[in-house]
Amino acid sequence: MALTPDQLIRDEIRALSAYHVADSSGMVKLDAMENPYELPEDMRAEIARIAAVTPVNRYPDPGGGELRARLLEMLRLPQGCALMLGNGSDELIQVLALALARPGAVLMAVEPSFVMFQMIATFVGMRYVGVPLEADFRLNEQRMTEAIEAHRPALTFIAYPNNPTGNLFERAAVERVLAASSGVVVIDEAYHAFAGESFLPELGRHPNMLVMRTLSKLGLAGLRLGMLLGRREWIAELDKLRLPYNINILSQRVAAYVLSRSEVLEAQTARLRAERATLAAALGRLPGVTAFPSDANFILFRVPAAERVFASIKAGGVLIKNLASGHPLLRDCLRVTVGRPDENARFLAALESALAAAR
Repeated sequence: MALTPDQLIRDEIRALSAYHVADSSGMVKLDAMENPYELPEDMRAEIARIAAVTPVNRYPDPGGGELRARLLEMLRLPQGCALMLGNGSDELIQVLALALARPGAVLMAVEPSFVMFQMIATFVGMRYVGVPLEADFRLNEQRMTEAIEAHRPALTFIAYPNNPTGNLFERAAVERVLAASSGVVVIDEAYHAFAGESFLPELGRHPNMLVMRTLSKLGLAGLRLGMLLGRREWIAELDKLRLPYNINILSQRVAAYVLSRSEVLEAQTARLRAERATLAAALGRLPGVTAFPSDANFILFRVPAAERVFASIKAGGVLIKNLASGHPLLRDCLRVTVGRPDENARFLAALESALAAAR
């Protein structure tokens, strides 16, 4: 009898669906929270030169020394703290879960939030506990602290701002959740550049807190670079689970160069914050559309007949994210990434047409 996957692969893995990335060929791509702006021509030319002289026949620096030094210079971590690089935030989430996956250990997150928290809990055999937000996506502090008391999670993730809702939770409530937790609490600040709020300066004050960031939303999504920041004793232990050479040599060198020109990324981020305000105002003027406040580079909005509206927008050549059939709190919700002015105009025109057709 031939061996089949059903005989050996864990039941919970076979029950999963792989993370889906929609085909965006030929479309205005506003589904993945990417920075829509390319780097200036002179920077692209320098990246080409760097690629040409990079010894791709050699393994990369295993610790990403030059890139880490550049990031540490920019971030100005509190004394006694350190930084670990990951292949995007996903690898860092997995490293954390692997390190803390004792038998019966719980991984906790609010819901709805980043889907990889639950998926990676399943990958490593942790029990996942999701704590629902309020109907307006605020953090329910009482519900969260009661869940912490009941389940004693080894690992808790709080996205700040949250994805896919876009909002910042009340800071004092997050601090009280930190104080109530006996396990590790990770503040996922993937969208910090658009929010103007951070827990990074507090790293030295909370012994059980780590901060996670990524360069993807700033315009370097293709390089796959995430950062885990925390006290040295935590980073030293977690670094043991990081696979050798996890950051390739081109990503290291290109990112170190681009970060030396961080003013370019900062200017692009400022443009996107301004475009976010313009887009939110335009959504607010459309009848039947409820746009939720956002501190990220995307906007969650609710419309009647969301599935039909999404399909119509897509047929019009614009790809956004359909969340209507996900978590119950996201009923009839769609999410749009803030793009360039011309892309946002294309989206709004497609949305208006879709709404008219759905009436």
